[in-house]
Amino acid sequence: MKCWFLVLITMFAIVLCYSTMSKAATSVEMKGGDKYFEGFSAATFVMYDETGDKYVIFNEPQSNKRLTPCSTFKIYNSLAGLETGVLDRDDAKTLVKWDGAQYDFPGWNNDQTLSSAIKNSVVWYFQDLASRIGAERMQAFLDKLNYGNRDISGGLTKFWLRSSIKISAREQVDLLYQLYSGKLPFEQENIRVVFKDITLSDEQGVRFMGKTGSGLQDGKWILGWFVGCVEKQGKRFFFATNIQAPDGAKGQKAKEITQSILKDLQIL
Repeated sequence: MKCWFLVLITMFAIVLCYSTMSKAATSVEMKGGDKYFEGFSAATFVMYDETGDKYVIFNEPQSNKRLTPCSTFKIYNSLAGLETGVLDRDDAKTLVKWDGAQYDFPGWNNDQTLSSAIKNSVVWYFQDLASRIGAERMQAFLDKLNYGNRDISGGLTKFWLRSSIKISAREQVDLLYQLYSGKLPFEQENIRVVFKDITLSDEQGVRFMGKTGSGLQDGKWILGWFVGCVEKQGKRFFFATNIQAPDGAKGQKAKEITQSILKDLQIL
């Protein structure tokens, strides 16, 4: 009974933190955002300016729509592996041998460590990781994180791949902020490892971090994600973009759009 009481108190604290942040911050509509998203049936961009305690949002209704996270979930799959002790913080000790199966993506056809698997978005590595974490620990981790709808019923090795779990762009941004700001009950060193692995560039005082995600259906790319953070001159900006289309909506395209927006906002 005492254990369940502690779990409930922890969940209440997480929800209170999320609610307080969402209510305190102001929101600003991003004017002229349509020019970045021509040709897509649905799209949104959300950015949280931590210093200004302000959101900049394009298409607010879409920003609150929960979608499958695709490979953006690798950020949290990695953290779950570290938190449960399935993964070691020493990247060399996270090596998983390639089984020889040939994939369409050349970067997948090699042995992988956590950092290389994040860089190449290697699905088989993270499916193996999820299997080793197990359903019970994965569910407990997602409940603790309060990740989207927290639904892993679609299967332990595929619930994030156009399956049962869903999350909105707004939720993606808020989670990244809470995680990076130490507002969630996880080991700071584990969080540091994850953000190191999603760092794309770190030059001239600007650190750019992010992870793409792409949804494939009947051979067509119907959903693209890019989520992450920019650190610049002591300030942090957390962002999430998603795009949808009958075809051509990939994570790489969402990344390109996000970079254009961040440059125009003079953040990159």
